[in-house]
Amino acid sequence: MSEGKTIGTIDILRIMKMIPHRYPMLLVDRVVEVIPDKSAIGIKNVTMNEPHFQGHFPVRPIMPGVMIVEAMAQAAGVLVVETLGGQAEGKLVYFMSIENARFRRPVTPGDQMRIHITKERNRGAVWRFIGEAKVDDKVVAEATFTAMIVDE
Repeated sequence: MSEGKTIGTIDILRIMKMIPHRYPMLLVDRVVEVIPDKSAIGIKNVTMNEPHFQGHFPVRPIMPGVMIVEAMAQAAGVLVVETLGGQAEGKLVYFMSIENARFRRPVTPGDQMRIHITKERNRGAVWRFIGEAKVDDKVVAEATFTAMIVDE
């Protein structure tokens, strides 16, 4: 397990090796900073080409809150894999709970979401995180969530 040292950018190809999500559910385009066992900052470039905008809402497209929370979970998954090392690659992360979710502002096509993840604690395969999504340095959503890391 690597700890404490800040790791720079993780690109989409590496993210796809770390977590099993694929289009249309891969919601993290890049991770710009990881401090193993502590925190991560992911990037999601929101585009009109995403399938959920066809129905949510066609006259004023808004990214669904559940997709924002899913992006937080995926950024947390990258943090877990970077913390645990290669043996964690490709494992699945299942939500156990989502608490205190708040949606402060709409996220729309053209926005770049910065997803800030902080590990609160972990015990074995169960990890608890605090997530905060920002657009233009303004908080758009936040949640505390617990996830379990499992084999495929």
